Amino acid sequence: MSQNNTKKIHFALTKIEEGSPVAIPTETVYGLAASISHPLAIRQIFAIKGRPNNHPLIIHVDDLSMAKRYAFFSPLAEKIASYFWPGPLALILPKKDVVPFEVTGGLNTVGLRCPDHPLSRAIIKKHGSPLAAPSANPFGRISPTTAQHVLDDYNGSVPVVDGGPCPVGLESTILDLSTELPSIRRLGAITKEDLAPFIPQFGQSSTKTSGTHKAHYAPSTALLLSNNLEAERRTWLEKGCTVAVLNIADSTEYAQQLYSELRRLDQLGVDILIAAKPKNDAMGEAILDRLTRASYGSTNLYTEN
Repeated sequence: MSQNNTKKIHFALTKIEEGSPVAIPTETVYGLAASISHPLAIRQIFAIKGRPNNHPLIIHVDDLSMAKRYAFFSPLAEKIASYFWPGPLALILPKKDVVPFEVTGGLNTVGLRCPDHPLSRAIIKKHGSPLAAPSANPFGRISPTTAQHVLDDYNGSVPVVDGGPCPVGLESTILDLSTELPSIRRLGAITKEDLAPFIPQFGQSSTKTSGTHKAHYAPSTALLLSNNLEAERRTWLEKGCTVAVLNIADSTEYAQQLYSELRRLDQLGVDILIAAKPKNDAMGEAILDRLTRASYGSTNLYTEN
């Protein structure tokens, strides 16, 4: 590991072990991390983000062995984790008593994942226990995929480990394995098709978890989705509105750039943002999920104009 990365890891560990949250990179988005051994630091995460205290956090582990100290793994859960970790898949499992109340919001389940980023995994490994690490953005707003996004969101008040742009760009898939039938609670880069060889039948669950609010990932500017960007843009220009558009054809690229582009467009000062609906493929489904939540509440523009 380079000397620069060694310094970054030391910086993060210093903050974490003194009980202070620090933003760290993962392959999905930047997370606001604190040790699960420091309940007060976990409470600081909720305060910094403005996140409801009963909204459970996902804990990040270095490997499956660490995860099994904090949750009960069925043979299926162990098989799935062994195949997809490290990677953008979080598993909801029955928790062990060692998991602090602050992490789960009082639930008897816990979400865990092993991130696929060398810095975050090195930090967790050297710390020796998991990190609670929700996305490092104010609650409900656009997730950060660069260190600068975190600095912008908190005016530099939150320390950040810069690991470069996040290569996936969307939050992890969340798979609930605490119910009778496995259920996908949040879409991400690991798709239903990826999981199907392990899971012959999917069910539904209402387990409380991250990223399931109707309104989430939202810019300050009204956001609309469209199958015909040019026609939509002309309509709003004719109504006297200023407009900016988001249109990326390739689904992988769309996911990687979605949050950065939403942030950039949000700063233009226009009246309306219009995003092209993504392709009807597996990653496109995850992008559409984020855009639908990001645009929740903006659709009343259609009736107001």
